[in-house]
Amino acid sequence: MSSFGYLKNLPVDFLKIDGSFVREMLDDPINLAMVKSINDIAQVLGKQTIAEFVESDAIREQLASMGVDFVQGYAISRPEPLPDQH
Repeated sequence: MSSFGYLKNLPVDFLKIDGSFVREMLDDPINLAMVKSINDIAQVLGKQTIAEFVESDAIREQLASMGVDFVQGYAISRPEPLPDQH
């Protein structure tokens, strides 16, 4: 079965869009097309999307215009340590 066959039947609520596509999407039309395609397929499947490596406002705005549901990266917040649980 192909990767798309697995994806169609995968019991998940979210698809994470790999940062290797997101990071250069404004400068590389292939990466932009990949991000759009992954998001479009996720919407058809009823899944929400999370884009990682969102490191600028321009990337965040482009993702928002595409309808990506959630973003992660330095444009949102720097990583923070978890509170001490002891």
